[in-house]
Amino acid sequence: MRLAPNWSTMARTGTRGVVAAMAMSGLRQATTSLDMLENSPPKSVMEKLAPQLLDRLHPSRHPALLAAAHWSYGLGAGIVFGALPAHLRHRLWVGPAYGLVLLAAFHLGVAPALRIERRFTDVHEQLSLIADHLLYGIVVAGVPMPHRD
Repeated sequence: MRLAPNWSTMARTGTRGVVAAMAMSGLRQATTSLDMLENSPPKSVMEKLAPQLLDRLHPSRHPALLAAAHWSYGLGAGIVFGALPAHLRHRLWVGPAYGLVLLAAFHLGVAPALRIERRFTDVHEQLSLIADHLLYGIVVAGVPMPHRD
């Protein structure tokens, strides 16, 4: 059993994490334009953590900043996924479950810590967030063909 981190695996899953976050961004664009999602978690976080930065940037630049921040989160979460034991990472259900764990971590940890109000009663918003986090987990895990270490 391997206990040391596998850096090549973490680099690969980090890269997948960025690609997964990019895919989520595309899905979020669709759900936002369909009025299913009012305010994405990355936008909510940036508004709380870096309001001065947003104020200094022209509003036309906000989407690029939010995308870069989201892709950075995706990179970090992908690296963490790569640090999971191989026997877990290679199970088909673990990637989607990991995506849902990230969503739960936002709702139960990040949002309360930053005093971000979330609308749990809006079914469309919750379904769109679940869908894009499932997408993240599927892509970061390489489902259905994860790389074998």
